[in-house]
Amino acid sequence: MMQRLLATLPQRGRLDWIGLRPARDVPTLVMTAVEAAPGKGLSGDRFRGNAAGKRQVTLLQSEHVEVMQKLLGRAIDPGLLRRNLLVSGINLYALRHARFRVGSLLLEGTGICAPCSRMEQALGPGAFNAMRGHGGITARVVEGGELRVGDEVWLEIPAPLGPEEA
Repeated sequence: MMQRLLATLPQRGRLDWIGLRPARDVPTLVMTAVEAAPGKGLSGDRFRGNAAGKRQVTLLQSEHVEVMQKLLGRAIDPGLLRRNLLVSGINLYALRHARFRVGSLLLEGTGICAPCSRMEQALGPGAFNAMRGHGGITARVVEGGELRVGDEVWLEIPAPLGPEEA
């Protein structure tokens, strides 16, 4: 029963924003399109992990940015949030251990992308706590290709039943 529920995600989301950070402590570059490759992440981003790295791509849900804005009482530039992709219309938490598509790309969710202490520097006091539970997910690239703002996001292969859902 639970496995069937986990596999039922009929919504299709949308890629709203792409951001790359080519080096540490530099501003985010906002892109309209980018290439991605297995084991390498997004072309031009600073990912330096190994081919099996769990944090090749980071994703954040647009609806959660709205929550953070309300909690902090101000607008937030997505480039300050240290994530690569901003998506809307689909529950990213449901994709955290599943395989999913963003346009032609096949990604595999590898877990939660928790906020770090740098959020306080970037967004001010309380930002770390405003992001808790809203930090998005991490993923690895399974099949590469080009991403474009406006691409659809959808569940490809459901996550296996985890202990928290059993």
